[in-house]
Amino acid sequence: MSYKQTLLDKFATQTATIGVVGLGYVGLPLAVEFAEAGFDVIGLDVQQSKVDELNTGSSYIADIPTQRLEPLVTSGKLRATTSYEDLKVVDAISICVPTPLRKTRDPDMSYIIQASQSISKISHPSMLIVLESTTYPGTTEEIILPEIVKDGLTVGEDVFIAFSPERIDPGNKKYAVRNTPKVVGGITPNCTEVATALYATAVDTVVPVSSPTSAEMVKLLENTFRAVNIGLVNEMALMCDKLGVDVWEVIHAAATKPFGFMPFYPGPGLGGHCIPVDPHYLSWKLKTLNYNARFIELASEINTSMPYYVIDKVTDALNEQERAVRGSKILVMGVAYKLDVDDVRESPALDIISLLRQKGADVSYHDPHVEEIRLENESRMQNTPYTTSILSEAHCVVVVTDHTAFDWQELADHSTVIVDTRNVMSNIDGQAQVISI
Repeated sequence: MSYKQTLLDKFATQTATIGVVGLGYVGLPLAVEFAEAGFDVIGLDVQQSKVDELNTGSSYIADIPTQRLEPLVTSGKLRATTSYEDLKVVDAISICVPTPLRKTRDPDMSYIIQASQSISKISHPSMLIVLESTTYPGTTEEIILPEIVKDGLTVGEDVFIAFSPERIDPGNKKYAVRNTPKVVGGITPNCTEVATALYATAVDTVVPVSSPTSAEMVKLLENTFRAVNIGLVNEMALMCDKLGVDVWEVIHAAATKPFGFMPFYPGPGLGGHCIPVDPHYLSWKLKTLNYNARFIELASEINTSMPYYVIDKVTDALNEQERAVRGSKILVMGVAYKLDVDDVRESPALDIISLLRQKGADVSYHDPHVEEIRLENESRMQNTPYTTSILSEAHCVVVVTDHTAFDWQELADHSTVIVDTRNVMSNIDGQAQVISI
């Protein structure tokens, strides 16, 4: 029997053991889905604290409640380790490690390189290796493939390699791993077939494409599409401000068109692990081919300028009170990058707080999901417990994240001035003067 058929049979009967490298926002939900599909799953993470917590059945990811995780750990379907030696027994490995940008805006591939080198030491015939981490087009073939085949394994016959972009949206109550279509591109047709067979056990819809590079490009198109359109609507907000027009009214009216228009909304800047980062992978790769990705660069320029625009609005609001920014008490409501999550990666709130502090403001924040933040200079700031007095004491309240836990009417009733970056105060009456972006 061929190695391909051996894997196909194991996937079909859920007798395979699956490894997941990286147990964060992407890896843990995937590991749980495979375990619930009937596989034995071994998760690996370099952080001992995560491994220890997972092995007690306790979840550290909001999208995976402990009551969902604990039975899988108790039954032995899911366990965690920090040692790649424990992955020698697995039939398939999904790599879900971070892929951040360096300060120079070029990709930091160190996590992928480290993972591929470690996996190469324990790889064996009849193994599937899938990269899920978002990266530049060509990564799977340029980094993963050479490491895995250097000891004599033949791709598509002995070992199977593919790319399948993660599509995790933290906090999304409607779409998760199971019901979000999964794109898969293998180095050979056999690789695509084997990877498709694995993911079909845990995902309702699998979408095969012709190559890993195509699959890598799919992910970058998805997030570049969002980044560019958010950049467009952010610039519309700037233009409407110059014209004295309500950008929110314009968007809502435009959205009544039943074709040819999809509404995007302005905000204080981009945040999260995907949209502010992923398009730069594509831009960097194209620069190596002597091509300038102009839409990406322009959208980034506009989106990264939005925190400065918010600061201008705060300055104007304080000027109306005949106050300087220096010495003013400013309360930031919400520091997570999107509503109802605890993730502050790339959050514009961090830039807004840093800029206000640089101008001498006395800044505090309240976020029911985030107990502490770390700013660029490595200083830490603790969450301020919520009371109506922190609203009334603030010279300006800046709404950065529109968590559903916030009481907007209470904000309007107890604040003096609100700079609203999310249009949450548009239909709220109260004593506060509201300034929208």
